[in-house]
Amino acid sequence: MSPLYIQSSLRRHARSAVMALVAGAYLFSTACATATVGATAFKWISSPPLIVAPKDPTQEVYGVKDPSIVYVDGQYHVFMTTAGTKGWGLAYTRFEDWASAPSAPVVPLDSRSGIGAGYHAAPEVFYFAPQKLWYMVFQSGPPTYSTTKDINDPASWSAAKPFFASDPAVLKEDTGKAEWLDFWVICDDSKCYLFNTDDHGSFYRSETSLDDFPTGFHNTTRVMRGKTPEDMFEASNTYRVKGTNSYITLIEAAGPRGRYFRIWTTESLDGNWRPLGTAPMNLFAGRDNVAFTGKAWGQGVSHGEMVRSSVDQTLTIDPCKPLQFLYQGLEPDAHVNDYIKLPYKLGLITADGPNPVSVLCTDGH
Repeated sequence: MSPLYIQSSLRRHARSAVMALVAGAYLFSTACATATVGATAFKWISSPPLIVAPKDPTQEVYGVKDPSIVYVDGQYHVFMTTAGTKGWGLAYTRFEDWASAPSAPVVPLDSRSGIGAGYHAAPEVFYFAPQKLWYMVFQSGPPTYSTTKDINDPASWSAAKPFFASDPAVLKEDTGKAEWLDFWVICDDSKCYLFNTDDHGSFYRSETSLDDFPTGFHNTTRVMRGKTPEDMFEASNTYRVKGTNSYITLIEAAGPRGRYFRIWTTESLDGNWRPLGTAPMNLFAGRDNVAFTGKAWGQGVSHGEMVRSSVDQTLTIDPCKPLQFLYQGLEPDAHVNDYIKLPYKLGLITADGPNPVSVLCTDGH
């Protein structure tokens, strides 16, 4: 990526660091939010930290972030961002069950695969069934991808390629330059859509045909805009709800009570999104509705991904099973001025009882 983009990214992360420090003054309450949707609201129970910064003889790794997770052939495969003295990179781990996660080796991908060195972050991984290939979508300035036929072999990922030849003009309307990030691809029966945020309060969508993917992305459109940049900040992730004609999207917000996720729903990926539920700021997960089985170690619910019921490009979740979301969190005493040095860890929240997504279950559970 260009030096100008790196400088812009550093400025953006510096602003994120300030928000993280503000959030550090607060801890999760063990009480759950009382706002309801009918008789239900999102309530969660968090695990302790499950994946932490690995030991690396070539650098100091400060934290692990931005997880993407798929479950295939009896194993969880987790891809993540590492933040260290060498900058931002990608890493991978796998394990059979959550109890095994803390002891599973974390493998750097930049130095051990075709992805190569450079700024890489915020992966999303799925199996693109029409081509029988695994795709990893990530940011390296603009949206980029890598592929493999074998998700079990971290060395097999291909060289990184960009989705776009140039930055779409709509991204430059607010600041005069494209500062897009946290890219997310999901497909329906005929098209693939790439969603992204920009840290300035906007949510964008681009599209291409299923047959043309990964090429041909066009028609980049601003889908939603927050009242403030922090209302719709970053880390969007979108899913199809199994057994329904519905989709949900989650977008991370930032406020004086910490990082949290909001939720919207639609019946079409190119349609209009509306808030799901009646909780303030259509809350999905954050300080006010996460409880802990042990120590309250998280300052907020930040960049993460749902545990899906399918691994393919439809990114399907099952409303009839307990929802789970792998997220990045910070210890209460994590006060660091340099954003890259924040010691993020990965933990799992599991839905505690009925919620606005589980009420869509149609199999009687």
